[in-house]
Amino acid sequence: MKIAYIPQDAPFNEDQRAWLSGFLAGLHSRLAMNMVPPPAAVADAPAARPALRILYGTQTGNAEGVANDAAAAAKLQGFDVKVSGLDEIELDEFAGLKYVLIVTSTYGEGEMPDNAELFWDALSATTAPRLEGVSYGVLALGDTSYDEFCQAGKLFDIRLEQLGATRVVTRTDCDVEYEAHAAEWIQGALTALVPTSGASGTPSTPPPSAVARSGWTRKNPFVADLAVNRLLSGPGSDKEIRHIEFALADSGIEYEAGDALAVIPENDPALVEAIAEHFRVSPDTLVDDRPLGELLGRRYEISAPSKDLLGEVEKRADNEELSHVLRGGVKETLERWLYGKDILDVLRIAGDDLSLEEFIGLLKPLAHRAYSISSSALAHPDRIHLTVAAVRYQGNGRARGGVCSTYLADRAGTAKIFLQPNKSFRVPVDGDVPMIMVGPGTGVAPFRAFLQEREHSGAAGRNWLFFGDQHRAHDFAYETELLGWQSSGLLTRLDLAFSRDQSEKIYVQNRMVEHGADVYAWLEEGGHFYVCGDATRMAKDVDKALHDIVATHGAMSADAATDYVNSLKREKRYVRDVY
Repeated sequence: MKIAYIPQDAPFNEDQRAWLSGFLAGLHSRLAMNMVPPPAAVADAPAARPALRILYGTQTGNAEGVANDAAAAAKLQGFDVKVSGLDEIELDEFAGLKYVLIVTSTYGEGEMPDNAELFWDALSATTAPRLEGVSYGVLALGDTSYDEFCQAGKLFDIRLEQLGATRVVTRTDCDVEYEAHAAEWIQGALTALVPTSGASGTPSTPPPSAVARSGWTRKNPFVADLAVNRLLSGPGSDKEIRHIEFALADSGIEYEAGDALAVIPENDPALVEAIAEHFRVSPDTLVDDRPLGELLGRRYEISAPSKDLLGEVEKRADNEELSHVLRGGVKETLERWLYGKDILDVLRIAGDDLSLEEFIGLLKPLAHRAYSISSSALAHPDRIHLTVAAVRYQGNGRARGGVCSTYLADRAGTAKIFLQPNKSFRVPVDGDVPMIMVGPGTGVAPFRAFLQEREHSGAAGRNWLFFGDQHRAHDFAYETELLGWQSSGLLTRLDLAFSRDQSEKIYVQNRMVEHGADVYAWLEEGGHFYVCGDATRMAKDVDKALHDIVATHGAMSADAATDYVNSLKREKRYVRDVY
């Protein structure tokens, strides 16, 4: 930097010229010092860690777990990482990010998980901003049993590309056994991001959370004693609802009200034997050096046929009906055809055209089943309670049943279990906040846990439960407990909807509308609204009823009511555990 000088013809006398020369020299010295720091200071300045945002969309917690795995790995590579749900970021903030990884599951038939729904609505809108400055990757979790496999992840991946964002790693679509594929995708994503972001790429000390993970997982489940197996439904019920308790012993499993418990089932031995007979072999026959009975009993799904098996049977069998439903491409037609059928029914269509080895190669791994926990650890620290509907029916002259529900009801003395935390489905932190709970049938499970939690924590907040089923005399699960809590005042309100006890069917959503003014008043007072149970019909009907209640009693338009309900979702005051 040149030193400023005073021209000779400048209109200053000698004293003024001398003063100005000294001022300018001092100014130059200070500027020089600020602009060029000493060499030692430059060497000591730490390099900035590039920011990486990892977002997840989850219904059961799996995507959140993978997101945290990715965060731990990214921190080792020198990134400044922030992990959050997709419902915790606004689109304008997202547009300002530079590096983003999204891990999302798919809920139901190709739908966004609850905590990704509002962000997706904003991203898919025609008003969404351009995202040229965003570099991203998407990992999708799903289940090939469903038609819209990994649809949520596919939609995010395509939409981000449409808006100009740069894909840095190819999307991976994971099936039920996702761990290895997820780990490979994380490695690929970080390998692509490190050179472009300026991250150090050198491992540092891993954070404690990345090292100290729970020991009990799907790959390493805890074998728990089934301590209680009690029938809840009455003798005249069309259902079989059971109260199940697992002893936690020295497992170290710590759970919270709202979590789910995953159970790894075993298949019905009668079905295993029938499939072996179809192939004219013994269950002791070795396939890939393992007994067939073990493979069919504990390793593979042998109830619902996989798409690969259906396709292969259709190719080989001359069955006009099967060809029609598969080639027609209409999901509802295929579902109707499959209703009540299992793998043995499909094998009998194939006859002898499919070898045993080919058959085994077309099976899906036996998946765990997750159940909402119906107890609070404050009340039962050494037990986990479940509320299970045992599914049974007859088809083609054979007794059929739900894979896990009948395993628990009939055969399990012990079972392999692991915890599935659900951090978004929790009792309010503020014990004074009102709770409205809608849980018909086995959907009452987590709310029994919530009420136990509030009872033992001494929370003063009001509690309102909407419960229903078919007949009060036979289907009132936990009747004694619920009425006892109502008498004690813990359960401020209990509204019941037993649909078959009168000529006109009445459901929980009808009771909600009947008491809509009070529902809206509780929400206005900061109440939390919870739903658990059937996603196909009940949860949708309850959601519609909630919108109608807000519009009617809040004197709002339909759009304003939607905004109100969406605000409840953003504030985590409207959450669901649906299946």
